[in-house]
Amino acid sequence: MLKLIISIVICQCAGIIGSFFTRRSIPEWYSFINKPVFNPPNWVFAPVWASLFTLMGVAAFLVWRKGLYTPGVKTALSIFLLQLALNSLWSIVFFGSRSIVGGLVVIVFLWLAILWTIKRFFTFSRIASALLIPYIIWVSFAFILNVALVILN
Repeated sequence: MLKLIISIVICQCAGIIGSFFTRRSIPEWYSFINKPVFNPPNWVFAPVWASLFTLMGVAAFLVWRKGLYTPGVKTALSIFLLQLALNSLWSIVFFGSRSIVGGLVVIVFLWLAILWTIKRFFTFSRIASALLIPYIIWVSFAFILNVALVILN
């Protein structure tokens, strides 16, 4: 149970880091840039991300409980931590630095790292891998949104 809590808390902390940069930038910058018609309202993002970070934490727990000395588990969790860092980095670059193009570059690497994580997690837990599917779908949508923002701005 402790591993599950730690896993979820670590993922939620990544979200908190990202939200620190996001919250300040929305009223000062993001509200004023051109957005596509399919841009969700701002209130949608927090509950979606909170849910996704929880799913990520459960997925990481399912792999971690296999044991760090099980061959490949450390590698899979390291890749997971890489994608988690890229997730926070996107918010830092996009909102913190107010760089739409920089955010686009980061999100490409984030998407690839999520895919890599899904593939590695599948080896240890099909459920853990499946729990990351909503995440990669949301990041795929975020990629499309980011591309539209680059075009419009």
